[in-house]
This record gives sequence, C-alpha cells and structure tokens, in this order.
Amino acid sequence: MPRFCVFCLSFTLILVGATAPLLAAGSPGASSKAIEQAIAARKRLVPRVASDARKKVNDDSLVRASIKNGPIRPTTDQSHRRNFPDPKKVPTPPRRGAYPWHFDITATYFYIGERPTERNPTPNTASSWDSAWDDNYGGFDDPNPANRDPKTYAPKGFIPQLNPFYIALPYNDIQKGGPKPEASKVIPWYRRDKEGKYESVCRGMWVQIYYKGRYCFAQWEDCGPFCTDDWQYVFGGARPRNKANHNAGIDISPAVRDYLGIPGGMAKVHWRFVDFSLVPGGPWAKFGKDNPFLNPALKKAVQKYQLKSRIKTGAAKAGYGTTPTARKR
Repeated sequence: MPRFCVFCLSFTLILVGATAPLLAAGSPGASSKAIEQAIAARKRLVPRVASDARKKVNDDSLVRASIKNGPIRPTTDQSHRRNFPDPKKVPTPPRRGAYPWHFDITATYFYIGERPTERNPTPNTASSWDSAWDDNYGGFDDPNPANRDPKTYAPKGFIPQLNPFYIALPYNDIQKGGPKPEASKVIPWYRRDKEGKYESVCRGMWVQIYYKGRYCFAQWEDCGPFCTDDWQYVFGGARPRNKANHNAGIDISPAVRDYLGIPGGMAKVHWRFVDFSLVPGGPWAKFGKDNPFLNPALKKAVQKYQLKSRIKTGAAKAGYGTTPTARKR
C-alpha cells in the first residue's frame, strides 16, 4: 500500500477514535460522563497551550535577555545644542512614540525634600507614588545652584539614587480603590503598560521640554501643581485648570531648571510626552535606579531592547515592544 494511503488510514483511525465518544455523547440519552469523555478526547487530539502562560514565559525570557545585554547605550548626545527651532513655529515631523505638544505652559520648580510653605502647602518628602521619596533619592535635592554640579546638574555631596531630572504633572491615574475610571480611556499607553492594580502607568513616563532653543528630557515622578485630576489638559488639548502661579501646568526639578537655563523659578515652556525609545543621550541618562538607561530590568528598558533587537514574542500581543500612535487633540 502506498505511504500516502497508510498515512490517511492512520489519521482517519485516530480521528474516528477521538470523535467516537463525541458522536456517542450526541446520541439520545447520552450521559454527562460520555460528554466529558468526548471533550477530553478532543483536547488530547489538539493540545493547546494557554496564551497567558506562553506570554508569561516570553516576557520573562525577554527581561532576562535585556538584563544580560546590560545598560542601554544612549544615542548621540546633542545636549550641547542651544539652537533647536521652536516647535510652535517650526512643527516637528510626526514620529511614532512622540505625542502632541502643549505650548506656552507655565513651569514652576519644585524639589525632593521641599518643606511646606504658604505658597506651596504640600511637602515634597513624599510623592504621589513614593511615600519615602526623599529617602529613596538619597538626600536633599538642594535647589541652590551653588550646591549643584554644573556638569551633571545633580546635587553635590551624594550620588542621587533616582533620576534628578524629574517633573510633576496635575494627574494621578491611581486612587484609593485602584485605577481611576477614565484612566484606561484617556492615557494613550495605558493598555501597553498596565500591570498591577495599584501600579501607575504615568510614573516614570518621559517628557520632552523645550525652552529658548534647548530640549530637556525628564521622568514624570509626582503629581501637581495643585491638583491631580486634570486629565483634560495632561492628555488632551485643554489649558491647565489650575489658576495659581500664572496657571502653572508643570513642575520641574532643579536639574531641569538649570539645564534649560531658566532664571528664577518660573517660565513659559513647551512640553510633550515621548516614549523612552526616542529619548537621546544627555545628563538625564546618568543617575537613578528608576532610570531605564541604567536599569535594564525596568519595563521601558525591556521595551526599548525589544524594539532595538527586533524581537517578536507573545508579549507583543499584549503591547510590549509596541509604541502607540499619538492621539489627535
């Protein structure tokens, strides 16, 4: 008998053997036991692996590969440039992972370890997402320029354990019971980055800030100024709802202030969100265990490693290694 026929006969016998209990189960008076046997036979015929389990294995493998690869080498450092065109006058070309600009936003500065004052009653020893922010940072982020390194823009006297380039925006995606109801609808990268119920998808997100010919990059690490629910401004096209301090809409750290050359404590800036894959080299890549440039185990570092290495895994179906398109305003 030809091999092809033998194969067909063998497959037919297997198929009949697997479906016989199912046919019996479909006959009048079939018992529940027969039905269960039929379902079990079909599962044995076509074994399946749970997609969640496969995705988990792939995620873990990707993290291990990212850690083995080591810290990410920053792209060309152009932090010395002071002649970047104003994106309000010369629109930047659209890029995947770059979100809409917020123009002419009043920026005020704040710092880790700041004590409450009459103008700012909220202390900054803790953040909205870190109850021991000052301890985890490693010390007082002294805003006095004389007490800061002019090359690294970090405070003198200790090595920051978190990135000194940080900002605050007036929205928090987490509330007492878990995520806020609108969070999944208004945050463009929510589905890609969401994991634990009480884990913020806003914390650690990168922003690009423009001021008088210079670009600075920093991580979102706190909520404010003055409110934590202004999603219409943070993720949409509205102006800041806050009326204090000339409608302040972003708080910047002393490192961001000094790098941009902002005199005093207030200025008009442009800012937008950018995915980590678009963040170039600069002083913001030098410090911090929360910094994906230095910690390859962080989610954003793993995503960038996957994009750079062009690795496709089951995790990509859940959004890892993908970059959402910026929403229209």
